[in-house]
Amino acid sequence: MRILITGGTGMVGSSFNRVETDHELILYGSDQYDLRDDQSVCDMIYRARPDAIIHLAAKVGGVKGNTDYVADFFYDNMIMNLNVLNNAKIYKVPKVLSLLSTCVYPDNPSYPLTESQLHDGEPHRSNFGYAYAKRMLEVHSRAIRQQFGLNYITAIPNNLFGINDNFNADSSHLIPAIIHKLHDAKVNNLDEVVIWGDGSAKREFLYTEELSRLIMLYIKDFNSMPEILNIGTGKSISVFQYYELIASLVGYMGRFTFDKSKPNGIAKKELDITKMKKLGWTIDLSLEDSIKETYQFYKEQK
Repeated sequence: MRILITGGTGMVGSSFNRVETDHELILYGSDQYDLRDDQSVCDMIYRARPDAIIHLAAKVGGVKGNTDYVADFFYDNMIMNLNVLNNAKIYKVPKVLSLLSTCVYPDNPSYPLTESQLHDGEPHRSNFGYAYAKRMLEVHSRAIRQQFGLNYITAIPNNLFGINDNFNADSSHLIPAIIHKLHDAKVNNLDEVVIWGDGSAKREFLYTEELSRLIMLYIKDFNSMPEILNIGTGKSISVFQYYELIASLVGYMGRFTFDKSKPNGIAKKELDITKMKKLGWTIDLSLEDSIKETYQFYKEQK
């Protein structure tokens, strides 16, 4: 099977280069095709002639970027998603799997987050532009399934980290941010590292290597897959526990203090992975080993 992967040079996309598969993978990045341009997307699919598409590409950023440029995040993601799905439909690509994000879920849900809650309320105001664009990706996939009979489905992974992550101190997510922070603290012999809030907020993270492996299982049994599927570990730990774990891996021996004037963020964000478990899918690599591999990559890039 020829599988076109959008966002192929990003953190998740590049992880497919390290997955064993019998399929022919065609990975394209934004330097090759601008998905905001309809003709560019048309040319991309015409050139690839795929049997299936894994749509990963998105305009992404941290809380500040999502808030400051909320209209840009909405427009760019909406137009990319519309172009990819519409051109896939025109070329009658039979299978498209699009990746969403846990931010699509309502701001005040019941936990754990089940797929049925996707459209039950407003997403969090901090990134509503990005979240609504991702929600519409599910709606568009469902509409194409209903009208044209093409099997376009979506998956919702939990927070992601891994090789080729963004380790920029100003824009990175939790795990790469802690890796950067504690590595610098060790190198500079800092006695103290400050944690925002009280460290109690719980987060679940999934290694990109595991996600790409599971997506290939998705492709293998595509026609029997749920139309929306949560993908995660089913386990969350506190922000403080992430600091403790990463400190042990980095070798940072200093102390932690808490700046409780800073926000904790959402208390928890736990996915219900009942459907995933029914498929017999499991996470093979431990959180500790996954972070070890990510930290090794970080050091090699320094």
